[in-house]
Formats: sequence, C-alpha cells, structure tokens
Amino acid sequence: MAVHRSGPLKQQNKAHKGGRHRGRGSAQRDGKGRLAPKTLSKKVRKDLSRVDQRHRASQLRKQKKEAVLAEKRQLGSKDGPPHQVLVVPLHNRISLPEAFQLLQDRDTGTVHLNEWGSTHSFMLLCPRLKHRWFFTSARPGDLHTVLDMAKVADTILFLLDPLEGWDSTGDYCLSCLFAQGLPTYTLAVQGISSLPPKKQIDARKKLSKAVEKRFPEDKLLLLDTQQEAGMLLRQLANQKQRHLAFRDRRAYLFAHAAEFVPSEESDLVGTLKISGYVRGQALNVNSVLHIIGHGDFQMKQVDAPVDPFPLNPRVIKSSKDSGTAMEICAADAVAHMEEDLKVLMKADPDRQESLQTEVIPDPMEGEQTWPTEEELSEAHDLLKESSKVVKKVPKGTSSYQAEWILDEDGESGGEGDEYDDIEHEDFMEEESQDEGSEEEEEEECETMTIGESVRDDLYDEKVDEEAEEKMLEKYKQQRLEEMFPDEVDTPRDVAARIRFQKYRGLKSFRTSPWDPKENLPRDYARIFQFQNFINTRRRIFKEIEEKEVEGAEVGWYVTLHVSEVPVSVVEHFKRGTPLIAFSLLPHEQKMSVLNMVVSRHPGNTEPVKAKEELIFHCGFRRFRASPLFSQHTAADKHKFQRFLTADTALVVTVYAPITFPPASVLLFKQNSNGMHSLIAIGHLLSVDPDRMVIKRVVLSGHPFKIFTKTAVVRYMFFNREDVLWFKPVELRTKWGRRGHIKEPLGTHGHMKCSFDGKLKSQDTVLMNLYKRVFPKWTYDPYVPEPVPWVKSAISSTLPEVDME
Repeated sequence: MAVHRSGPLKQQNKAHKGGRHRGRGSAQRDGKGRLAPKTLSKKVRKDLSRVDQRHRASQLRKQKKEAVLAEKRQLGSKDGPPHQVLVVPLHNRISLPEAFQLLQDRDTGTVHLNEWGSTHSFMLLCPRLKHRWFFTSARPGDLHTVLDMAKVADTILFLLDPLEGWDSTGDYCLSCLFAQGLPTYTLAVQGISSLPPKKQIDARKKLSKAVEKRFPEDKLLLLDTQQEAGMLLRQLANQKQRHLAFRDRRAYLFAHAAEFVPSEESDLVGTLKISGYVRGQALNVNSVLHIIGHGDFQMKQVDAPVDPFPLNPRVIKSSKDSGTAMEICAADAVAHMEEDLKVLMKADPDRQESLQTEVIPDPMEGEQTWPTEEELSEAHDLLKESSKVVKKVPKGTSSYQAEWILDEDGESGGEGDEYDDIEHEDFMEEESQDEGSEEEEEEECETMTIGESVRDDLYDEKVDEEAEEKMLEKYKQQRLEEMFPDEVDTPRDVAARIRFQKYRGLKSFRTSPWDPKENLPRDYARIFQFQNFINTRRRIFKEIEEKEVEGAEVGWYVTLHVSEVPVSVVEHFKRGTPLIAFSLLPHEQKMSVLNMVVSRHPGNTEPVKAKEELIFHCGFRRFRASPLFSQHTAADKHKFQRFLTADTALVVTVYAPITFPPASVLLFKQNSNGMHSLIAIGHLLSVDPDRMVIKRVVLSGHPFKIFTKTAVVRYMFFNREDVLWFKPVELRTKWGRRGHIKEPLGTHGHMKCSFDGKLKSQDTVLMNLYKRVFPKWTYDPYVPEPVPWVKSAISSTLPEVDME
C-alpha cells in the first residue's frame, strides 16, 4: 500500500511563542529532559500558590504590626527606658514653668524633680497608664544643647504661640533640627484660652495654615488646662515612633547622674561614673565611648545599681512592725539598697578597642637601600644601550668628537629673530586695555538695620572696619570666580613653568587616567583606609542585626566607669550642659578622609571660601575642620570649587574620625561675635581617601594676528622657554575652538597656534592645567560653646514667618 509523504513545498506554520510567560509544561517539552544548572544562591525560591502567597503576606504584615506594638509598649514601660521628651518653646512669649506645672500633675502620677544648672527636668511616673516620662527642656537660642538633646530624645514637644507660632529664633532652631533629623514630635499651643472667644477660632485657623508648611498633616494640641495636659500625655504615649538611623545602630546613654573620682597621679584626670538608661543597642564594655563635645574614652566596668525611678516601687516591710510598709524610690533606693549593686562586666584588655586614632608613620619606610653590585652593573649596561645615538659624521671622526656634532634638527631656523623686529613695531599700534574697568562694573552694596540705634552716628561705632574690608574682599573674589571661573593671571616675575610646575595638562578631564596613589602628602601616612568600605559597613551592620552583643541590655539602668576623663567634663555637667555618651562601632575612633554632600542653606548668603575653618555636626560628633569643596559627580575625578555655591550640591572633604553612614551633616560658621550661623546642610557620603579632588587653573591669551586656521597668541606667557614647556598641552577657546601650540615666536612669549577653525577677534584662547589638592589637617574635636542666638541677631539672615 502506498503511503503519502509530504513534499518540500508543504506549508510550515510558525509555532506559538509564549515568551517569558510560558508555562511549565512547554518549558519541560522544549528542554527534552535536560536539567538546568544549579545556581549558587542563599535564598531558595519556592513557587507558592496564590493562596499561600496571600497567607505569607498576611503573616508578614502581622509580624511588622506586632514589632511596632512591641516597640511602643517597651518604651516607657517598667522593663524599658523612660520615655524621654524634649520640650522646646519656639517663641519667647511661651512660659516653660507654666507648661511644666501642668504636666507635673500629682493626680496623674509621682513626680521627681531634678535641677542641672540652667536645665530643668523631671521624671513623671504614672502606674495607672503603665508609663513613665522623663521631661527635659532647652531654649532655641542654646543651639548646642538643643541639637545634642534632640539626638537622644524619643519625642520632641514643640510649644507654639497662638498668634505667631514661632519667632525667628524658633524658625532657625527648626531649620537645624530638620537638617539633623527629627525623631517623633508633637505640636502643642500654649495660651490660646487667654484670647477672647471670638478670636480663638481665627487664631487656630491662621496657626494651622502656617504650621501646614513645615508640619504637614500634623494636629495641634492645646496645653492650657489639666485635662488638656492629660490628653497630651496619652498622645505622647501612643504615637508611632520615628527612627534616626545613626542612633538605632549604636548604644547611647543620657546621663542622669555623674561622679568624678580623681586619679592618684593628678586631680585633673580621673574616672568618671555616668549613670543612666541604656538605649538603642546593647552596651558592650569593650567598645569605645564617645562623649559629645569631649572626645573618645575607654570604659573599665559597667555596674547595675538599683533603678532610682521604678514604675512600681518595691515594698519592704520593716522588722519592728510587719503591718507597716515602706516604699523605696529615687534617692532612698540608692541609700538603702547598696547591697544590690552588682558589677555587670569588666573590660577585657585583649578584646578592648584601642584609642589609637592615627597611624604612626615610619620615616624609614619606603626608603631606597644601597644597590648591590649586580644592580649597578645592570643599570650601567641599560644606560649604555639607551644612550647610543646614530649620527652621520665625517670619516675618521673619533667618538669624543662625534659628541659635539649637532644633528640637523638641533638648530632652529632663526625665524624667531627675524620676527622680533616686526613684533616690536606692531606692539606700539595696539591700544592698551584699562585694568580698572572691572572695578567700575562692580556694584556697591550696603546693608542697613533699622531700629537698632536712634542716631546714625552711633551706628558707625559698632561697625568693625577691618571685618568689613575682609568681607568686601571675599565678595569681590567670589564675583570674579563666577564671571571668570578658574582663570588666573600668569605671573610676570616668576616663570610659568616654575609657578605651575605641580600642574599637568589632560587630554580629557573625564577619561584621562590619574593614579589615586600618586604623590600623596605626608598626612596620608597617618590615616586609616578600608580595602572595601561598602563591604565593611555592610558586614558590621549585619553583625549588629544578627549577633547578640554581650553587655547591658536596652532599658537597664547602669553606671559606666570611664577612665582617663578630664575634670572639665564634670564641670560642664554641673553648669547645666547635658552629658550624652555614644558607643562607637568598630574603627569609628580612627582618622580617615570623610566626604559629605551638602547644599547651601538659603538663610545664609555670606561667601564661604574653601579651606576656611567651619564647625561640623556629623551624626553624633561635633568638631572643627578646614574642608575642601568639589563637584558632586559620578566620575573618578572631581573638580575643586573655590567657594561654597548656592545653586548646586557640593561634596565637602575633611580629615575626621570614621563614621559609618547614614549620618546627617550640619555646617556652621563662627562669627566674630561668637555666634554660630548655619551655612549648609547635607549627609555623609563615604569614607574614601582615594576620592580625587582636582584643582583647575585656566591661563588665558589673546589672538594678535589671525590667519586661516592659525593665529598668533600673546599674553598667555611672557618668555620663550614657557611656550616650549607647555607646548604639548591642548588649547581651547571660549567659543569652542580646539588647537595646539606650533612654535614660539620671538622671546616675549608670543606663539603661533593652529586651530580646527578660524578664530574670531573677540575670542579668548585658554589653556587648562590640573593638579590634585588635599584638605588641611586642622581637625579639632573641641568646639567652643556659641553665644545664645537672639531675635535681633538673626532677623537679617532669616525671613520672618508670615502668619497670613
């Protein structure tokens, strides 16, 4: 029987392609039994059904919800640290004693008062709400105190004025707090009930409209009666907590008490005993402790005394009368229960972090030893081979005579001497430009403050003429930099090849290679550098999340024995300065190069020059340093900026202790009157000494004679040797032409240049030269306390709040 077979012309239909949405069955048919290679992955992907996916999502939501509730219940409970509330009045008409009197309700709970100099605080224990609060206060004018206490506060309570909300001092304080990072906050209005009933509704509407700009979707609470104070406390206890990343990964402590024990050698240095509640993470005695404003120290031991503010006081029955009972709380607990004091941990010298901040450089490291005989012979042979030159000489000439015979290329054609006479004649025909024209174009600016003095002649007595002259010179330099970026004048008394001997030309600033280890300064021998900073940071953060640290747990009341502490720390604490300590992560006490991204604060327009001393608030640290400014780009080379510009974000580079990001950055400048003005805000970018900051210098010349594609350029150099020295460097013009130097003309620095097109007579020829710059080692961890801000001092720099 004959069987039909299809011929070559049979229609072949295209198979259906499922693409990436192909089913499992079609994939197995196409694979024909082949197995896919095993992938090395830590996470095993499981294909779940739709019901299982929904179940897993609901479980994750439930776990997150339970974690938030557990965190909320832990804060302020008997097992957790007290709920620390920082009260900040934003207007000078707000009365702090009245607000504290409403919050210190004896019916709500037990109140324990405490006085530290000018800082008033109290502990409120409320067994009925199962919560305990620790209230502290700080005036907006005391900038360091506000910023330091906001670093450790669980909640900030802002007190607003019913008519204006906040004044200029409060507005300045809010700007600093927003830049540093706000924890949980609550807004309360004090004194609205004192207004007439008809004006209360209008005042609340205007205030809500003004608050919306800074605090969107936040409610205003009242604080005028005892009932409103109770509602405020319940709001503080139940609201969701906001996290600050730089403090959640470190253990920190706010000192409730401090005692200084001088050492045997000197009364100026001794052991400081700090008592307080552990927050953030578990505290390890072997880690380094940083006291804000005073430096890094080591701990000897950690004690666990009795909690002086228990939520449920312990009841001890007396031996004489079993029916009577005595509540032990606060100071009585310490006095009567000293036998309960126990030592939690003692420092282990083998595991303790060292206080070494710098590398001690060895001056003999990298020195060249005396070469051996074999090395000398190899160098001599190599020198002979490289020094062999083939020349055409007359027959019978000796090797000594051949050394004095020049090649044909060794002599110049003599065109420069012929051109010299023509050049001098043409100079007399050119008109000289007036150098003082730039000064006439500058506008004269004058600032006036109205209302500070009645008579005009008294105003001049307060003006510092020397400071005014310096500021005027800075404004001129900043304006010239904006008009002619990086342009400098070629010196007449020094040769350009000597003045700019550290500079080099680049074919392309973006793609030309530059070794980051080349010509490093001696200060780089003192710093530490990571082989891979990102991997080290990731590993340390992972250990914090997964590994359990041995030490004092969060919520414990402990006493830290800190060794080698100067007595000035206790003197500051007794004067009312808060004592705050942070436990450092590994390597955070060591010096390196920090890079921070900052933007100019709009409230400050004063010119800030590079390498000028500024005050840094970086995370939990405070120090002084002289930074470099550079462009924030993704390239491997970053152009140096001479001034802190107001339109773009810049990178600030300084020598400072290592800090693992994220961390907020605030830049202050100390004025002549002692006040600190906020000039820039930002965040920490990286710890990278290899980040190259390249300074550019632009030399300018003017076309003297223009031909088809060549031109004679003058005023860029002033002698023939400089032209020959910079001949390999590429030229460019302001109108986009590219070219190079062909040859020098004469002895006065004129040169013949060729370009890719014809020049215009009004064009300017430029030459870019580059060199790498490094910051100055001016790190100082001790920052002087600023003069408190007042309204008149910042009214000229910050705009008034418009409540309409």
